[in-house]
Amino acid sequence: MTAVSEINVTPLIDLAFALLIIFMITTPLLEQTIPLELPLESQSSQASSQDVEFQVISIDRAGQVFWGEDPVTLPKLNDLLNGLAASGNPPVIKLRADRTLRYQKVVEVLDMIKGNKLTRINLDTQAK
Repeated sequence: MTAVSEINVTPLIDLAFALLIIFMITTPLLEQTIPLELPLESQSSQASSQDVEFQVISIDRAGQVFWGEDPVTLPKLNDLLNGLAASGNPPVIKLRADRTLRYQKVVEVLDMIKGNKLTRINLDTQAK
């Protein structure tokens, strides 16, 4: 009887597939860190492109504005948007607002974005 000199890699492949599935399930959950009730739309009309860089601006139910995960005031948001506009290739602005929020607050933030000549804006919604 001779000893087997090869390593059995089947359990390692099974582990790799299990980890891949876990990461595929948890990654979309990590994107939404600020809990919001997004407005509803009938269906997703556009497929999102994975190679596009986004800057997320969120407005919660109380009207607090967030730059990514950090709360900011409106003057600070204007300064941050001005810095993005000065860069050579600004990212797409992804605006997320709670659906129970007054529309005027969303318009104020949109005016600020457009005032800084940033025109690539994505309004986040939730599919029905």
